[in-house]
Amino acid sequence: MSKSLPKRSEDYSLWYNELVKRADLAENSAVRGCMVIKPYGYAIWEKMQQTLDKMFKDTGHTNAYFPLFVPKSLFEAEETNAEGFAKECAVVTHYRLRANPDKKGSLMADPDSKLEEELIVRPTSEAIIWSTYKNWVQSYRDLPLLINQWANVVRWEMRTRLFLRTAEFLWQEGHTAHASKEEAIAETKQMLEVYATFAEEFLALPVVKGVKTPNERFAGADDTYCIEALMQDGKALQAGTSHFLGQNFAKAFDVKFATKEGGLEHVWGTSWGVSTRLMGALIMAHSDDEGLVLPPKLAPIQVVIVPIYKGQEQLDIVSEKANDLRKKLLAKGISVKYDNADTQSPGWKFAQYELKGVPVRIAIGQRDIQNGTAEVARRDTKEKKVYSLENLENVVADLLDEIQANIYQRAFAFRESHITEVNSYEEFKDVLENKTGFVSAHWDGTPETEERIKEETKATIRCIPLTQVLEDGQCVLTGKPSKGRVLFAKAY
Repeated sequence: MSKSLPKRSEDYSLWYNELVKRADLAENSAVRGCMVIKPYGYAIWEKMQQTLDKMFKDTGHTNAYFPLFVPKSLFEAEETNAEGFAKECAVVTHYRLRANPDKKGSLMADPDSKLEEELIVRPTSEAIIWSTYKNWVQSYRDLPLLINQWANVVRWEMRTRLFLRTAEFLWQEGHTAHASKEEAIAETKQMLEVYATFAEEFLALPVVKGVKTPNERFAGADDTYCIEALMQDGKALQAGTSHFLGQNFAKAFDVKFATKEGGLEHVWGTSWGVSTRLMGALIMAHSDDEGLVLPPKLAPIQVVIVPIYKGQEQLDIVSEKANDLRKKLLAKGISVKYDNADTQSPGWKFAQYELKGVPVRIAIGQRDIQNGTAEVARRDTKEKKVYSLENLENVVADLLDEIQANIYQRAFAFRESHITEVNSYEEFKDVLENKTGFVSAHWDGTPETEERIKEETKATIRCIPLTQVLEDGQCVLTGKPSKGRVLFAKAY
């Protein structure tokens, strides 16, 4: 049996890193700053992917794929975007290697293979996609163009953490073009709602919907909408963004359409995305000192059945009942594993499936079969209860719904108890240091004040909530007039 996890209360960062590795979600790779997502971790990501993909298609979007490489001239075309990502870009300069004459057995970039134009490994795909859209859009009949792609991107990171911040990560990025500003804004808001619904109904993660300040806005966007979540250590995590691009990329790449009235206008754009960072959110929002706590809707294994037996004869009897139950659960669309491997003890298996966050564990032994019962343990509360084997598949189906709702309610209660209104800078700093969580405070609207607060406290404005109540107040730092409260927090 492996040693227990570090405690969240003692070292949250170490607890997180150890949990990711011990639960077989991911590990560091031979490439510095990059990760290997292991089968169990990837199975969770696939569930996220499948759910989101359906939600995108249900709202009229289709998938496509665009190149990994972006010619530097295209990348530079939208100046604000290029500047925003310049420091994070990986650049390809040569197209082949050759033997190094000065060092036997090693390779070097062939000086004769220098590219005429450097290629950027995509940190995001606006440039390559909008240069393509120029060929796809001629008339209002071609609009709206509603495209999503599932891809990897590279943003060079010096300090990395599995899932939360890696040099290469997986994500989806939607890129749409519209005939009017109003339609593009409606799309931006619609996709924010899709993300919020996914976060709350599948990740069991309560989120605040809001707009980013100009300082925190996506480079090249007119407005960035976001969903912000709170982790158990009181830090915020941006769980998804949806950007209204205005006509910025359309003008940079000359994407015009013939209007119904016979004129020629630039299209209006949006882009939106979520990434494997959601895996980090899932882990940090719900898990405990024993391991993962997975919402049933995203758990690769929703139910595990563990036999308790002595000898092959008992195992055969238990297996008959267990496999019968397994078939009934599968028929209800529940993913189930029957673990009858004799290489590990039942106690080891219990601890292992607890570590991996399997929502429901069922133990069946010889005595259970005689009594027509089974012991059912739920991962979220660790409660154990004995149920009749008769109709157990329906009991488990209801239990999974109950666990999903309970995990959300627990995270919601934590989030609500960690939104604190403050009216003075001293109170502001005290809450950040001692209580943590979201701090709701008045802000004078200037980037200078925002920057100063960030420098002094490491807290950023996570968003201006869409539910913001307009009220006269005084900025928490400068005392200047403010029209409403915004949410500050330290963040990942």
